[in-house]
Amino acid sequence: MPPQQQQQQQQLPKYINFTFGGLAGMGATFVVQPLDLLKNRLQMTGEGGEKRMYKNTIDAFMKIGRAEGVIGMWNGISAGLLRQATYTTTRLGIFSTLQDKFVAREGRNPSLLVKGGMALVAGGIGAFVGTPADLTLIRMTSDGRLPAELRRNYKNAFEGLLRISREEGVTKMWNGWSPTVMRAIVVNIAQLASYSQAKQMLLESGKFRDGILCHFTASLMSGFITTIASMPVDICKTRIQNQKPLPDGTLLYKNSFHVARIVIRKEGMFSLWKGFFPYFARIGPHTVITFILLEQMRAFYKQVSY
Repeated sequence: MPPQQQQQQQQLPKYINFTFGGLAGMGATFVVQPLDLLKNRLQMTGEGGEKRMYKNTIDAFMKIGRAEGVIGMWNGISAGLLRQATYTTTRLGIFSTLQDKFVAREGRNPSLLVKGGMALVAGGIGAFVGTPADLTLIRMTSDGRLPAELRRNYKNAFEGLLRISREEGVTKMWNGWSPTVMRAIVVNIAQLASYSQAKQMLLESGKFRDGILCHFTASLMSGFITTIASMPVDICKTRIQNQKPLPDGTLLYKNSFHVARIVIRKEGMFSLWKGFFPYFARIGPHTVITFILLEQMRAFYKQVSY
């Protein structure tokens, strides 16, 4: 039976696409949470031209470890898992479903351009759904760099969401939704489309079979592409979501483009890629683990169901 016909007959139910997407993202997040914390701290250091708290990734790791302990490297893990349960469940579920529908209708794999459009839709919707959890995650992982009197000290993601809604208003849970959606669109076009295309190219080369080695290679390529493409919008998102009102009640940053202008002017162009190595060290393994887990769960389900 031709591969495309076989793929068409073995499409997964929609709820399975969503469930497996969320579980894969949550599993990957638990592993890479310390790297996410490092990335957020490095992106916030030197903000507005202030003295940098951390010289580099190793310095940040050592200082955070001494000040907050090993367990402190998992600060914000509840928000990280909640983010995956909302954002990644939605984006991977929608993307997988759209791909399955295309193959069922057209009888062939979608082109790279079509995959990019699917990723754009999936990422945008997923990011909006996941913004409250993402906001809480940014605040929890950045809290340790603030003086004790300025820390928010959320005990967990749910308390954080409750306090934001009470202290700032329900709509403030979507603070920074615009740069979050912008980042997600960039990330998902880079990550989902590049992974799907890389996997297809590897399989068509005849040198790989549809197994873990193929998934690992394709996801590693996807992780590198995603890191380069998404870092500038990620640092803009991080700073908008973490900012506090100035003494006069105004905010330092108005939007993502305003953040980028200030960062370039005060910190230099390459500061938009500040924290590149911990970001890639997070995105790379997160992408690899997410897609390997997702592919293995999908393969197991097909094995026992068809």
